[in-house]
Amino acid sequence: MGQPIPDFGKFLEGLRGSMSLREAARKSGLSHAYIRDLELERNRSTNDKITPSPDTLQKLSAAYGYPYTELMIKAGHLMSDDVAPVVTRSYPEVDLNQVYFIEIGMKEITYHTEADRLAWSIDSLLDFSTFLDTLDEHGFKKMDADLYVNLHHIRKYDERKGKLYFDEEGKGVSVTISAIRQRKYHDLINRYTANNTQRSLEFSFGKAGKKASFTTAEKNI
Repeated sequence: MGQPIPDFGKFLEGLRGSMSLREAARKSGLSHAYIRDLELERNRSTNDKITPSPDTLQKLSAAYGYPYTELMIKAGHLMSDDVAPVVTRSYPEVDLNQVYFIEIGMKEITYHTEADRLAWSIDSLLDFSTFLDTLDEHGFKKMDADLYVNLHHIRKYDERKGKLYFDEEGKGVSVTISAIRQRKYHDLINRYTANNTQRSLEFSFGKAGKKASFTTAEKNI
């Protein structure tokens, strides 16, 4: 056991950022009142000092997209030396370049490829955050609280429904992304979709609405 960093509650509040307490509660499964107590580092009913449990930190990690191991260290449940020796992986050796999307639950992760669906139990999360950190390197983006999508495989984007498809006709497997993530990654999704399908992008300029087309070679991702 280590010691929590000074003002750990303020650190948690900073992780929440502009997200409302109720939205954080929805994403984490914790009550908004309890989340606020954690940020104040005290139970407002009893005025007792409180420290989040590992289970609570796991839920906040998923809700805020912050590495679980780092949260455990900052909360004082782990020391850096406790993490370094860990070599046993709790996830299978999968070629992430072949994975369409990944769903991450409380007890298991599920890989979705073109032909297969592989579920894997999570026995330990000590090295799990390292796995999450590698997803971005392979073109994955977090599109919902428990959903990571490989943008290299997106073939169709239905903006109105907030759906991403892995075939150009939009008749196959799809995933629905959150409104917040859609707004954040809208342009990026369009660029990847155009690049993956070798189509041009069109942008409107000026009041006349004249369009200029850019090929995927001219519009780098």
